Amino acid sequence: MSAGGINLLRTKVFDKSKWMQLPRDVVIGHDVLGQVPTVCEDLDLGDAVLIITGEKTRNIAGKQVEALLADSYDVTVFPAAAGDPLEVIREAEAAVAGAGFVIGVGGGRVIDTAKIVAYNTDRHFISVPTAASHDGIASSRASVPTAEGNVSLAAEPPIAIVADTVIIASAPHRLLASGCADIIANYTAILDWELSHRLRGEALSEYALTLSRMTAEILFKNADLIKPNSEESAWLVTKALVSSGVAMSIAGSSRPASGGEHKFSHALDRLAPGKGLHGEKCGIGAIITMYLHGGDWEGIRDSLKTIGAPTTP
Repeated sequence: MSAGGINLLRTKVFDKSKWMQLPRDVVIGHDVLGQVPTVCEDLDLGDAVLIITGEKTRNIAGKQVEALLADSYDVTVFPAAAGDPLEVIREAEAAVAGAGFVIGVGGGRVIDTAKIVAYNTDRHFISVPTAASHDGIASSRASVPTAEGNVSLAAEPPIAIVADTVIIASAPHRLLASGCADIIANYTAILDWELSHRLRGEALSEYALTLSRMTAEILFKNADLIKPNSEESAWLVTKALVSSGVAMSIAGSSRPASGGEHKFSHALDRLAPGKGLHGEKCGIGAIITMYLHGGDWEGIRDSLKTIGAPTTP
């Protein structure tokens, strides 16, 4: 208040800033693998590319991507063999050399390897998933198994995603069910995020939270549509996984899709290494976490049963 008794309006300086890295091109659908060259041309990332793929996934889609790009790009293929994940990453980084961008063609392990390599070598990354087993196909985080359990690392978010539903629908149904479970587990992730916001003042993005919740609701309410060998199911789940990854990019963290249920999953990794898929363990963790929140844990359990995901460890 001034000497004359007049209240002075004090304006708080707005100093927030946000940098969001979102995919520029997202191509999902029937026989879209052939559009990889068009996506690369649209993005104009250079004339040399490193394709990281797995032993099995190279036969499923990797060789086709290599052939599609061979006439227009200098293509190097790195086979991400099983073994020490950190050693595989180091070898892949050495293989980048003059490549202007990285394409990951494969499942969760291959995609995570490609994202980390792109991040560590400052390259753009294009995600070409052969299965829809978790939301890593579109996120800026990657999981690396270690002797102490899985470790979450910063990774390059995809500048483009090309997801062929013919290929994804042909993958074992267990992988698709795992992807569903990973998304349905977003329900408890956002509850934990809201709780931390109330109790500890943690920053919360309403946009990211709402997108994550909507994505979980779509699969929760349509669990009966998730069937084996169905392109429609692959379409629905893949779109949800991409949306979940975008929610994390908006938030600038994994908060929209990772809470107590992921801590439960990491605990299982340490107790029983190599047992169960990531999404499966998160789904089970979501049942327990929702029970602790006093929410509809039975609904989560029933939806997981419907899609064919496990409900007990």
